[in-house]
Amino acid sequence: MYAPSEAARRSGFSLDTLRYYEKIGLLSGIGRTSSGRRVFTDDDLGWLELFRCLRDTGMPIAQMCRYAELAREGDHTAAERKALLQEHAVRVEEQMSLLRRQYDHLREKIRYYEGLAES
Repeated sequence: MYAPSEAARRSGFSLDTLRYYEKIGLLSGIGRTSSGRRVFTDDDLGWLELFRCLRDTGMPIAQMCRYAELAREGDHTAAERKALLQEHAVRVEEQMSLLRRQYDHLREKIRYYEGLAES
């Protein structure tokens, strides 16, 4: 069991983000101590690791919530969850391709200015 501050440290999310994710139902079933303080499990940290990946790759919160909702419904939603992740992976791949082209353009400009400096 992890205190909220430890869960925040391990996940890289702020305490406010953890509270928000719980409030909107992205995180569910967070345990509580007898005094009412939240406690996180390894399973919760696993979810947070997935949410970090999805958020960092640009998945909208609504889709993250849909994925979590489907997962809580059980194994019969596996195909829909897979499809959701596949669609997201396509968007990530498109973004990576765009970034690669933009990076190449930046490198070309840098080479141009390096050429000017040598003249």
